[in-house]
Amino acid sequence: MLATGFENGDIMTWDTKTGLQKGDPFQGHSGYVSSVAFSPDGERIVSGSDDGTVRVWNAKTGAPEGDPFQGHSNWVTSVAFSPDGERIVSGSWDNTVRVWNARTGALERYPFQGHNDNTVRVWNARNGAPEGDPFQGHSTTVTSVAFSPDGERIVSGSWDKTVRVWNARTGAPEGDPFQGHSSFVTSVEFSPDGERIVSGSWDNTVRVWNARTEGDPFQGHTSVAFSPDGERIVSGSWDNTVRVWNVKTGALEGGPFQGHSDGVTSVAFSPDGERIVSCSQDNTVRVWNARTGAPEGDPFQGHSSLVTSVAFSPDGERIVSGSDDNTVRVWNARIGALEGDPFQGHSNCVTSVAFSPDGERIVSGSFDHTVRVWNARTGAPEGYPFQGHSNQVTSVAFSPDGKRIVSGSYDKTLRVWNARTGAPEGDAFHGHSNLVTSVAFSPDGDKIVSGSFDNTVRVWSTQNAMILQTKIFLPSNQIKLWAKSHDN
Repeated sequence: MLATGFENGDIMTWDTKTGLQKGDPFQGHSGYVSSVAFSPDGERIVSGSDDGTVRVWNAKTGAPEGDPFQGHSNWVTSVAFSPDGERIVSGSWDNTVRVWNARTGALERYPFQGHNDNTVRVWNARNGAPEGDPFQGHSTTVTSVAFSPDGERIVSGSWDKTVRVWNARTGAPEGDPFQGHSSFVTSVEFSPDGERIVSGSWDNTVRVWNARTEGDPFQGHTSVAFSPDGERIVSGSWDNTVRVWNVKTGALEGGPFQGHSDGVTSVAFSPDGERIVSCSQDNTVRVWNARTGAPEGDPFQGHSSLVTSVAFSPDGERIVSGSDDNTVRVWNARIGALEGDPFQGHSNCVTSVAFSPDGERIVSGSFDHTVRVWNARTGAPEGYPFQGHSNQVTSVAFSPDGKRIVSGSYDKTLRVWNARTGAPEGDAFHGHSNLVTSVAFSPDGDKIVSGSFDNTVRVWSTQNAMILQTKIFLPSNQIKLWAKSHDN
């Protein structure tokens, strides 16, 4: 279960497996809820608010447990339970830290007098005395702190946009600041094993870091794809590079692969996982050795404008690309030679391309509001453009059996088409409240997943266009990219 606080004073709980809201909102605060935390046994939730109070709730029913804890004279910004669940600690803009009896709400000791000097401090929880000197390093307000599970390290986040790790006993910084956020860092926490740190920021991103070393922040990525074995992820970035990551640990396994002279817009693994293809705003397509990052041959040149989408053929011998020059091109994946003439027919930017499962057809979507199917060998159009979207088409994909095509659009809908005739199969899928940016079929072809600028990922039944799942609203402003693992 996940708990979230909102500006209107409500608290909501969510099923993390389905993404669905559980029950009604918890209501009682009269101001912005700035912090929430579960008790160690998961039975209670504590919340802090801009109304200056701390409240405890039954996590299952949402019923308040007792009266609000009152005493702070300004916004409550952080709350947490003690490990035994018997005490609650709260921090406030009144510059105090208070410890409460979690059952009665009684103040357990005089407030710890706080500070607003950009430092991190450690206090004796029994008597409120400071332990050691302040930890100095942040250049402005510290907004969030947390101990590692073993108590040996402290992580802090700050308005200076950095995350720092400290030795909890000496206050010495452990390594350099973690840099990558472009706005205030507002929340930090260790993973249960102490190996990773998660941070949240006003830049609308959540970042995961290796807690031992800074590493490369996950930032600026424009495209991601799983390797065929599901063990790696490849990402393309606005910094002109390609990177490979370990799925389980988040560790950087390869890269950055450097060669593009402008932002990378799309990436994909070859079917055997040994090569990566990328395309860029520099108008080129590149192929890399997925293990070493060495470029395999020269850049594929031919597009006259930025390349937006690339994909390998099922046998790994060809690559298809779509471009802002309104064309689709097919290349020999080994030598980069163009196979035939450009496929021409779209009247605006080609945004998405994909091979059919048998490699004999290619589907493309375009800003001209249409979907087209082409003979992958000759470039001849197969039938007429699929028309039905009222705005730009952003993403297309074949079903696993090659009989259907799904498309997503700026018109906020998904559509399923007969891949041979172009006839729409049923009505448009309505549910997203903003433009749809990415679509894919499930391996069994019975479901479709979509991502949208409305901050949600939705799963649909292909039989009746019903929404089967809606994932929780994400902290980013929009879902612009995602990858589906091969085991679904």
